[in-house]
Amino acid sequence: MTPDAVADTVGQGAPVVVLSPHTDDAVLSCGALMAHARQQVPVTVLTLFTNGTPPPYTLSGRRCLRLAGMQDAEQLYAARRAEDREVLEAMGVTWQHAGFTDGLFRRKTAGSRRASRLLPERDHVYPTYRAHLAAGRISRHDDGLLRDVARIVRTLGAPSSPGGSGPLILAPLAVGGHADHLLVRTAAELSGRRVVYYADFPYDRRDVPDAAFVQRNSLGRPVAWTLGLQAKAASVLGYRTQAQAMFPGGQVPLVPEFYLFPGDSS
Repeated sequence: MTPDAVADTVGQGAPVVVLSPHTDDAVLSCGALMAHARQQVPVTVLTLFTNGTPPPYTLSGRRCLRLAGMQDAEQLYAARRAEDREVLEAMGVTWQHAGFTDGLFRRKTAGSRRASRLLPERDHVYPTYRAHLAAGRISRHDDGLLRDVARIVRTLGAPSSPGGSGPLILAPLAVGGHADHLLVRTAAELSGRRVVYYADFPYDRRDVPDAAFVQRNSLGRPVAWTLGLQAKAASVLGYRTQAQAMFPGGQVPLVPEFYLFPGDSS
């Protein structure tokens, strides 16, 4: 498949729905293609993990808050949701926030409140960022959450009328192994719909897609999209709570977006 074929695919009249784990992921990974697609069809970004929780927080959670200059996770995620609305509305893209809790602040359903105060890690689904949240696996404590996310994705993928094909769904490849990205990828895979998968930027600059997942879903070779990268960089910087930590000095690399299509052997 060529970039021209990608443009043809998004211009066939079906709405485009981009599944975004967090509020900046869709624009980071698909912003340029989204800006092109919305000139021809409706584009919606559905962001799944958009909420924080009250303290106490893990060490990884507290570090995240310090980097963002925030006092608590609820304040941070209110700011992130506001940024997302501002950026997407400026792009002419519709937004939806599912309201699930971000993995860094997600807690188990049971646990001692005393233990949580003394050692918050014991009560969190992913006690640390590097060794748990970004370790390439979904915790068993997220089984119910996966069912909830999958239910939402199946509903989005349902044709709007008998004989209809439904929207074109874009979902993350979960490059880098972040559990929230894996949850969204798995939900998309279980939906039974035809899904186009995008490489997660900036994680894809150092990691590669899961080869077993690519083979299992008969995905073709990555197709690069380069149109509109300059405008995308400006949109990325609109996510102020995240951009400085990811791109010190405000320099967003103008690198291609990559997409993998099912059944494409070219």
